[in-house]
Amino acid sequence: MSGPGRIDGSRVYEGRVIHVDLDRVRYPDGTEGELEIIRHPGAAAIVALDPPGTGTDRNPGQPRVVLIHQYRYAAGGFVWEVPAGKLDPGEAPEGCAARELEEETGYRAGSLRRLGAIHTTPGFTDEVIHLFLARDLRPGSSNHGPSEFIERHELELERALEMIDRGQITDSKTICALALAERALRRGP
Repeated sequence: MSGPGRIDGSRVYEGRVIHVDLDRVRYPDGTEGELEIIRHPGAAAIVALDPPGTGTDRNPGQPRVVLIHQYRYAAGGFVWEVPAGKLDPGEAPEGCAARELEEETGYRAGSLRRLGAIHTTPGFTDEVIHLFLARDLRPGSSNHGPSEFIERHELELERALEMIDRGQITDSKTICALALAERALRRGP
């Protein structure tokens, strides 16, 4: 008997972004079962700090973060998020982060620092989102897709963290990314 893992399976749906597989698997105790798995190419999410022109004019020493307020049909309305998007085939997470930051906010990152990665919902999908901290922002040009309804907002990081506490930010990648960015800033370079 071999260890836990996929024995065989079949693709039951193939979409533009996701695929759904029905896999027969062996569990760690040797038993077998069937699981529905959503296959996702992965994504990158970006905490973009100190956009041009914000400086420390409002609260000295308090970094400002770029958030987007985006319409999400599945969530039933607009959701506060960090900029993010899916990896294109063969694309490195850093390249995706740079591309999505500019497309969604109109800013380019002078530097990107990896914060980590998260499994979004490991009970039924293999999606991993790579999290980055973007600094030294400079103007670029946004390019929203036809189904993207995005408003860009710039606010103090402390306020964004308070929005998590008040339940105004509920998006998991955003909560994780902001928490990791705040921790990275406390630790320094």
